[in-house]
Amino acid sequence: MAVDLTPRQPAKAYGGEGGAYYEWSPAELPMLGVASIGAAKLSLAAGCMSLPSYSDSAKVAYVLQGKGTCGIVLPEATKEKVVAVKEGDALALPFGVVTWWHNTPGSATELVVLFLGDTSKGHRPGQFTNFQLTGASGIFTGFSTEFVGRAWDLKQDDAAKLVSSQPASGIVKLSAGQKLPEPVAEDRKDMALNCLEAKLDVDIPKGGRVVVLNTANLPLVKEVGLGADLVRIDAHSMCSPGFSCDSAYQVTYIVRGSGRVQVVGPDGKRVLETRIEGGSLFIVPRFHVVSKIADASGMEWFSIITTPNPIFSHLAGKTSVWKAISPEVLEASFNTTPEMEKLFRSKRLDSEIFFAPN
Repeated sequence: MAVDLTPRQPAKAYGGEGGAYYEWSPAELPMLGVASIGAAKLSLAAGCMSLPSYSDSAKVAYVLQGKGTCGIVLPEATKEKVVAVKEGDALALPFGVVTWWHNTPGSATELVVLFLGDTSKGHRPGQFTNFQLTGASGIFTGFSTEFVGRAWDLKQDDAAKLVSSQPASGIVKLSAGQKLPEPVAEDRKDMALNCLEAKLDVDIPKGGRVVVLNTANLPLVKEVGLGADLVRIDAHSMCSPGFSCDSAYQVTYIVRGSGRVQVVGPDGKRVLETRIEGGSLFIVPRFHVVSKIADASGMEWFSIITTPNPIFSHLAGKTSVWKAISPEVLEASFNTTPEMEKLFRSKRLDSEIFFAPN
């Protein structure tokens, strides 16, 4: 049975004047459930905070806009890491990590963070379940005051007062003058990589650029079990048709710009042909071939791949499968003439992955 691959925008799950949490639902984007992938987005206004929480899924976080602070408590750690974050930062968040996010007071923009992750071990395939530590829906609102008091060595009246003192849920606006810890420069080490400043893995003039997140430049992706990349292609450029050759799903969020995408599956059937634009998300099934062409504005996307060190095979360009196959096999496979085989092989000798317009 065919699965709808149509790109979707997220829906607001909760929020208010301090910001909002948005999520993609497998009911709207069925491939989330098929691939057991969760996708969500957090938006914080200036001076606002996302309360400490943990998730049932390992994730990669990518800062789409703004700058602020992320607090991270790794499992069994005795001290939190306080990391300064800004647009382009990617963070790997393994199971059991407690995080909080804060947009600095006086910020001119919202802090917007994308979350993509593996929900195969979560409560709901295709959707994150987050556990708030405080607030109206916090974990300790469910325990009796006797249990809370015993756990925290407080009188029951004090325990009840502490648990009920935060009426908000998920996102809060801090009081004027209320301060949070300052970021620590050394806490960024091995915790965050800025994809807009990192060394380029691919750089094609007038074509496009790629930064790949893997175990070499962000070690925690091994624990998360996901790879990721940031791709930016120029106006009217094409991303070569290709597929993940290690049985991985590719989950793509369009950061900005717009263009067209085609996906082809078994039996040569085109299973997706549509326009894509900033804010939309879609998933390429395993072994399916995908290609994109940017509009005049160019296009930028952030993707996760469901393996920490992904490998792709391309079907056009100088590194394509066709360049490796012998002339005789290519001629027989296409049932064509030697002259056409030579013409075909003579093209794209200097182009790799991205093709600028003629």
